[in-house]
Amino acid sequence: MKNTQKTGGQSFIKGAIIISLGGFISKVLGAVYRIPLTKFLGGEGMGIYQMVYPLYCILLTVSASGIPTGIARLISSGKGFGAEKQAFRLYGTIGVIGTLLMYALSSSLASIQGEPAIALCCKLLCPSVFFVSMLSVVRGYFQGKGNMYPTAISEISEQLIKVGLGCVLAYIFRKNLAFAVASTLLAVTVSEAVTTGGVVLWYMRKRGRKPLYNPLSVPISSILKYTIPLTLTAIALPLSQFAESIVAVRILREMGDNATALYGIYSGCAVTIINLPVSVTYGLAASSVPQISPLAESGDLAEAKKRAFKALAITLLVSAPAAVGLYIFAPLAAKLIFGSLSAQEKIILVDLIRIMAVSSVTLSIVQTSSACITSLGMPIKSTVTQWTTGVLRVALTAVLLKLTPLGIYGAAWSANCAYLVASLLNLWYIVRVGRRAQTNRVLPVKAQV
Repeated sequence: MKNTQKTGGQSFIKGAIIISLGGFISKVLGAVYRIPLTKFLGGEGMGIYQMVYPLYCILLTVSASGIPTGIARLISSGKGFGAEKQAFRLYGTIGVIGTLLMYALSSSLASIQGEPAIALCCKLLCPSVFFVSMLSVVRGYFQGKGNMYPTAISEISEQLIKVGLGCVLAYIFRKNLAFAVASTLLAVTVSEAVTTGGVVLWYMRKRGRKPLYNPLSVPISSILKYTIPLTLTAIALPLSQFAESIVAVRILREMGDNATALYGIYSGCAVTIINLPVSVTYGLAASSVPQISPLAESGDLAEAKKRAFKALAITLLVSAPAAVGLYIFAPLAAKLIFGSLSAQEKIILVDLIRIMAVSSVTLSIVQTSSACITSLGMPIKSTVTQWTTGVLRVALTAVLLKLTPLGIYGAAWSANCAYLVASLLNLWYIVRVGRRAQTNRVLPVKAQV
């Protein structure tokens, strides 16, 4: 199969580059955003900011994860008439429920995590669950039509609005930490609302004329058939992050009074930098799918596995030098991006980046290998990997923080171990492939940390 195989109006390679570029620019903007945000909020504020996100990500995963891929597959197959309309109804309802649930759980979450400011943060962020659900449906529609521009442009616009408005509001309320953090999360809600409105208008203009007769719409069960497996895979990570945020902060609080700040440096600063190389390799993961799927479908598993290992080799060649660069230039990154941290906090951040530099390699491999496993017809294996390593990560975090003198570094080492196990599990699955695979040609779910 040629690499220029069309996916509608754009070649697959072009579409993959567009999506990857949009995602990378979005990640860079997010990293740059941390510079003023850390200055205005400090380590403690960043900790509160990060403690809100796990619950948000869980609800977001249920209400939005898997939608773009599922809708894109239905529409691109030619059998998905009305899929996006059914998805609007289904996931619009789920999005509303998610929004109300996050609002209702805001006080309980604040109590569980021992941070009163979280309640207001959740209430201002919760409408985003609904807006992202709608946004995901439109992205899936355009991806199914072979148009990747709406996905890339909307990702960038989300970040631009969030960064601009978030910086302004954080500066205005900088003397009140709780309000400053809450205002940055309000900026997230505004960015999602504005971006969703823009892509919905784009959809209404581009959807074309209605046919003279109305074919039977895709049943909701068909939509769920594609979206549920992806959702089960994607939800493992935010659930583990949610559990980790509770476990880590509670144990660290027993050791000192700067638990929230330490968790903020780890989750809000170090992980942000580590994720940059991973976002670059997403394009490699996406482009491997159409090369492997037809081979596995035809029974040529030897060639399919060869293509899979080639994709993994390229991923390693890209991510390994990036990891070395992260290790060497960790002090420079800490100074440039998080210059407002105190001297002691910068030392902790540099150590965390150096400890986790290897994770930029293993997480990139997990991302690509998960795409290969899906292409080989074993999506459930990726789900098993995610859940297994998610549980391992939380358990190791608790053990290393509680029973060793590592402190916050224990969370970093547990992440390293979890991603290493995940990459080895996925590689083992690929090596063991020896039967005819029933392949699902879908784009991989982005890895999160």
